[in-house]
Amino acid sequence: MCGIAGVINLKGAPVSPVVLKGMTDALAHRGPDGEGQWIERNVGIGHRRLSIIDLSPAGHQPMVDRRNRFVLSYNGEIYNYRELRTELERLGHQFVSNTDSEVALNAFVEWGTDAFLKFNGMFAISFWDRETNTLTLARDRYGIKPLYYSLQGNHFAFGSEQKAITAQPYFSSELNKRALLEYFTFQNIFTNQTLLEEVSLLEPGNFLQVIIDGTSNPQIVRTQYWDFDFREPEKSADPKEYVEELDRLFSQAVNRQLVGDVELGAYLSGGMDSGSITSIAAKNFPNLKTFTVGFDLSSASGIELAFDERAQAEAMSAAFRTEHYEMVLKAGDMERCLEDLVWSLEEPRVGQSYPNFYAAKLASRFVKVVLSGAGGDELFGGYPWRYYRGVNSSSFEDYIDSYYLYWQRLVNNTELKELFAPVWQEVHDVSTRDIFRDVFRNHENQLAKPEDYINHSLYFEAKTFLHGLLVVEDKVSMAHGLESRVPFLDNDLVDFAMTVPVSLKVNNLSEVVKLNENDAMEKKSRHFQKSKDGKQLLRDVMTRHVPLSTTQAEKQGFSSPDSSWFRGESVDFVRKTVTSSGSMLGRILSPTVIERLMEEHLGGFRNRRLLVWSLINIELWLKKWL
Repeated sequence: MCGIAGVINLKGAPVSPVVLKGMTDALAHRGPDGEGQWIERNVGIGHRRLSIIDLSPAGHQPMVDRRNRFVLSYNGEIYNYRELRTELERLGHQFVSNTDSEVALNAFVEWGTDAFLKFNGMFAISFWDRETNTLTLARDRYGIKPLYYSLQGNHFAFGSEQKAITAQPYFSSELNKRALLEYFTFQNIFTNQTLLEEVSLLEPGNFLQVIIDGTSNPQIVRTQYWDFDFREPEKSADPKEYVEELDRLFSQAVNRQLVGDVELGAYLSGGMDSGSITSIAAKNFPNLKTFTVGFDLSSASGIELAFDERAQAEAMSAAFRTEHYEMVLKAGDMERCLEDLVWSLEEPRVGQSYPNFYAAKLASRFVKVVLSGAGGDELFGGYPWRYYRGVNSSSFEDYIDSYYLYWQRLVNNTELKELFAPVWQEVHDVSTRDIFRDVFRNHENQLAKPEDYINHSLYFEAKTFLHGLLVVEDKVSMAHGLESRVPFLDNDLVDFAMTVPVSLKVNNLSEVVKLNENDAMEKKSRHFQKSKDGKQLLRDVMTRHVPLSTTQAEKQGFSSPDSSWFRGESVDFVRKTVTSSGSMLGRILSPTVIERLMEEHLGGFRNRRLLVWSLINIELWLKKWL
């Protein structure tokens, strides 16, 4: 796990070693074990190394192939690298290290961009072709590892993080108000835009090729090489067969991701996904280190009283005989970490991510690699109360309207126009509904029955919500020099999950389909509340690995009691940060509307904790980045 960066002067001027080193220095936290730069005239490729596999100098990057044609800078782990190496050796390739980096390099030499489909793992990768003057950038199927790029003036630059690009002395930062509008709709950014006007995020499952011809207008071609495809199977099978196959593939996925030459641990909440991963990993690693973050609930109320899962995690740690470590967060801990968090995240995405930041900080004190349970919900239907909202749609456009209304997580369209009134002329042509709909490009004509609509929802959430979670997970872990692995996103496991019948993922679908506008609201709303209706097949399998009380529990996310904290211990901090006279956000958006929306939460009239969190983050982001 590492950090990569590079810059090309499109006019042919030589790249400054000082500039390239400044770019890699900005990524030092991602790779504290080593650094390297490769420069040839107007092209510079940089690397920061976090040594995980083959800790020797043979794994140094940038790495050049034996013919001296391709230059590699790579961030990630390819878990099937041993199998690929055997295949490449049969084809005549020779190796001087035991790294997956060298396998990735020779795979590209042999297969070109087809190599990306052969990689089972996570990666952000760059190849410079010295013969054709072509730069190839690629990102793994699911977007586990981020990769940013920018074309500004005479320079094309890329990096694992935006701060590598902004470290260039000739880069000028401006707020992307269109992306800000997108964020305040979805608490996420679905397009490839970022909050910086001149920086883009390469989409998951894509590669980008930049062909340099000596002009300031290089040929840039983006290609999608893989996409999710949730669908009903053509033939029905015995549910028992699905159980056995899922158990086999899940165990295989966890075991695949235990590779490495450093100590490894696992996050352990009270939930089924992390618990099952820990159960399997602990069989291979005696005294496996596990990590849990809990919360001081002395001032919490309502559903927040269930947010602390330390007791469940401790019980599983005892059962699996792990070496367990815990951290308890209090209201003031959010305030203490926010400046570092905003710098590490680079821009906020889904959810309230500071508990994840502290979890990574805790784990990094003891291990260099940690296993995470991300992906289980999105693959196996963990959010039925969300999918049900589109089940009774009469057409694709009707489905879009229903689901789009639900995913306005922060402010609705009316509030959005009021909030952005000072800059509305700059963003008025942005249609967040069109942005939402565009997630389904090439998928809109595959709807015939309720199961198809749910598969569309699974597709949407894998492309957007999961992607946001993965970007956050990468940033908070790498901020502490920690590699986070996600066994649920193993290629074989994902391929299987996408063909599991909806009926084996979600309960009560037939009952929900019968709902209509004449049903009593109490009955209808019941299906739109958090429940244990989802992940049925996964629950059946995981009873083999974790206690029955865990697999039968209602869905519980990793959330902090911020709704109460924002109204209580943190209320002064919230008001001072967002609505004070020195607020930068109030110079862009409507201060009156900001205060009104804030007071809806602080006054106890409406739970707008996600919006409050987002306002705080954007305010600090503006001060930190602009």
